[in-house]
Amino acid sequence: MRTLLLAPALFAQNGGIERIMRLYLKALCKLAGPADRVDAVVLNDEPDRDPRLAQYATDRLGEWVGCSRAKGRFIRETIRLGRRADRLVCAHLHHLSIAWLARRFNRRLRYSLVAHGIEVWRPYSGLERRALLGAERILCVSEYTRRQLLRFCPELSAERLVVVPNTLDPSFESGPAAAPAFVGPRILCVTRLSASDSYKGVDTLIEVLPQLRRDFPLVRLRIVGQGDDLPRLTALAERLGVASSVDFLGPLPDEALRGEYASCDLFALPSRREGFGLVYLEAMTHGKSCLAARAGGAPEVVNVEVGCLVDYANLADLAAGLTDLARHPRDSGVVRRHAGSFAFPVFSRRLAEALASADHKTTDY
Repeated sequence: MRTLLLAPALFAQNGGIERIMRLYLKALCKLAGPADRVDAVVLNDEPDRDPRLAQYATDRLGEWVGCSRAKGRFIRETIRLGRRADRLVCAHLHHLSIAWLARRFNRRLRYSLVAHGIEVWRPYSGLERRALLGAERILCVSEYTRRQLLRFCPELSAERLVVVPNTLDPSFESGPAAAPAFVGPRILCVTRLSASDSYKGVDTLIEVLPQLRRDFPLVRLRIVGQGDDLPRLTALAERLGVASSVDFLGPLPDEALRGEYASCDLFALPSRREGFGLVYLEAMTHGKSCLAARAGGAPEVVNVEVGCLVDYANLADLAAGLTDLARHPRDSGVVRRHAGSFAFPVFSRRLAEALASADHKTTDY
């Protein structure tokens, strides 16, 4: 069996999709037999193998092709390696038409798509629809994402859509940490700060601080991330008079990020459009209670045992939820066990079952 992984980036960026696709590479390499090989074509990565690749690949990794953002090379290399592949795993809908094209050159090639979230929650172009209909499997990170795919492409065979929840990088997992002294609460939020991602709800966390400070004068909101929405958010904190309670930390390396998770009192990302929410798992592996919006795929990760769900952009509900978690943090052992249900070995088993059970008689479109 020769598998080809097609991804926009694995190491050139450090977003949620990149982080989870590194774990797809890790799982595919670990699932490969002695005679199997896994090749990778990555659009935005450099040709030289990133030093971090050693954490995610084994000796089953065959060719690694970083295309340095050259789309023409990305297409050519996909077709070349696709000619000898038996299976292709595509990391993003935007590239699924290239997987469909590669199959024109190798009729035995079966391809699958990883559906992360908002990129598939919309109407599809004719080419995207054709590529979707030719997929052997569509690996959905949540049941919500699966329902959205069927909503926008009802012609899809429902049995081809399999839910394979995201997992946490084993290198990110943390052992028990001493409970910090209560001087806050300290609320942590980790996300992109892009204007196009304003649905993440970071502004609502800032807007609720005046209410929280009445009960918790020393409350601190610590925000990890960067993006073009930072000036607006900074100005919002200034205008509301809560700038002294907000720390914009910028992007952090994993070691420093783990320190933020360990020292916070609770984690909050009240986003309206999370396909899954990998950051919730990162917080939970440190035993931290999580707040999420009652929207998208987040309720499949966060429940009342490990945190709370609130109505998106409802400041009264948000204040009540944050106050509840500050005063009644969820049991850290329960939180960690819940995170364990998404552990990498569980993910690898689900992925193996999804790929093995695929119908090899994929319809031609």
